Amino acid sequence: MSAEKGPKHGLILAVNAGSSSLKISLFKRDGASSESPHDVVELLLTSTITNISQPPALFSFQPVAHSEGREAKKEPVQTIKDHATAFQHFLDYLKREASIDRSEIVHICHRVVHGGDYFEPVVITDESYHYIERLSDLAPLHNGGALSVMKACISELPNANSIAYFDTSFHRTMPQHIAMYAIRQDIAKKRGLKKYGFHGLSYAFILRAVASFLNKAPTDVNLIVMHLGSGASMCAIRHGKSLDTTMGLTPVSGLPGATRSGAIDPSLIFHYTNRAGRITHDRAAAVDVHVTQAEDILNKRAGWAALTGTTDFGTIVREMNAVEARRDKGEEVKEDEGKWKIAFDLFLDRILGYLGAYYVKLGGEVDALVFAGGIGERSIELRDAVVEKVKCLGFALDPQANLEVDKHEGAVVDIGKPKDLRRVLVCRTDEQLEMAKECAMDPKFWEE
Repeated sequence: MSAEKGPKHGLILAVNAGSSSLKISLFKRDGASSESPHDVVELLLTSTITNISQPPALFSFQPVAHSEGREAKKEPVQTIKDHATAFQHFLDYLKREASIDRSEIVHICHRVVHGGDYFEPVVITDESYHYIERLSDLAPLHNGGALSVMKACISELPNANSIAYFDTSFHRTMPQHIAMYAIRQDIAKKRGLKKYGFHGLSYAFILRAVASFLNKAPTDVNLIVMHLGSGASMCAIRHGKSLDTTMGLTPVSGLPGATRSGAIDPSLIFHYTNRAGRITHDRAAAVDVHVTQAEDILNKRAGWAALTGTTDFGTIVREMNAVEARRDKGEEVKEDEGKWKIAFDLFLDRILGYLGAYYVKLGGEVDALVFAGGIGERSIELRDAVVEKVKCLGFALDPQANLEVDKHEGAVVDIGKPKDLRRVLVCRTDEQLEMAKECAMDPKFWEE
């Protein structure tokens, strides 16, 4: 089923469902063309709903112009219970407090983490909805939320097209031998068992933004990008295309996250859950570990939350710094207080392992290291630690620039010392804007 074409200046709603959050941006299409990918959409407003799984949810609403509605900042909302009710609250607020007619919304772009064999944006129909639904087990923290918002959109905005944009699409260019696992390929192909990669909308935005910053065509750019947040991944980009990425069949592989384990020995889960309480191959001590239980442990009960008790990486850094300051003064530090630095060092180690591998895969031809995501954009200490370790590769940090990222506007900030070769950049990624741009530039969605 093809999309109903919208009027050329219609509104685009971009929706990004996280595991416990919902980010929404409303754009106006503004003279878009595939030859001119910059400034093809105009941002009208943004809204963020957080703490959906830990009520009360917090609702924020930020119009670009005051005439477009009343601002709200982290207002607690008791009626929000899930992603669907979060989106409903946004629509109610839009109708009540904003001057925008929601009937002008012609396309709704949904970020979908796992697209399986869908490599291009797809209009949501019964067929595509159920296909994405079947993939939810591979991305349990995200696909379910996206699907519930799609349902709400179809119900509340029936005249708008709901269009799915997939995080996996960006990585379809990975060579076969990189995407392949060393298992029987007849079974692998039948069941779709391969590396898909994720955070693709973020990487697409970063590639476009960094190429523009470097005054290069995207096809001329080689990057090592670190999307570091509660869900963390890295990507090697060669000539503007994904060469390799850390996440695999599901987002649980690769770097550890707030509640994800990252890459582990596959047999660990069986020893983790057995009755023996130790490593053993005694069948009598084995427990039937269903895939749902394994996914739950590795997706939701691991990561730095399992190491420290908090999902907030900023808290980990602050506690680590406080403990180290006390240690430097000669004060007593309890053994348990070392957990903060261990969690930080573990994350750093895993980042460096992939960074070094990607540097070699790119033959040392790297235009920039790019930090992105909530942690990548905000953690001064982590950026400093990473770049300090890769000085041997020719990268260097400008300490003052690293401290003052928040003082600079724009999508890309240069925090490196050499300004001509080995660049170190911070990119404020925006998955909603990326979807809106892709939608605005796609002629099949618009009237002439």
